[in-house]
Amino acid sequence: MATEQVSGIVPGADSDIHDEPHVEGSRLTVRFLREQVETRGRSPASVADRYGLSLADVYAALTYYHRNPDEMKRVEDRREKRIAEAEDRTTLRPPDE
Repeated sequence: MATEQVSGIVPGADSDIHDEPHVEGSRLTVRFLREQVETRGRSPASVADRYGLSLADVYAALTYYHRNPDEMKRVEDRREKRIAEAEDRTTLRPPDE
């Protein structure tokens, strides 16, 4: 499925921020903004105010997220893999006996 463009959002393929789609002119990713609103329960207006965005920017990020579920699934999977790899590298384990 082709990525559906949303005005004001840089698609992941063109992004230099972990290859994740983000708000144009900022380093805030679509994934992060969606998490703030839909997972943490913050209102779009409070997220916009907190991070210096317009309300339209926050809604554009949410629109992009929901119009591009395949891309966002790949973003989430890649992020989870990177987190697991980092935890594996930094977890202390007893020496083998």
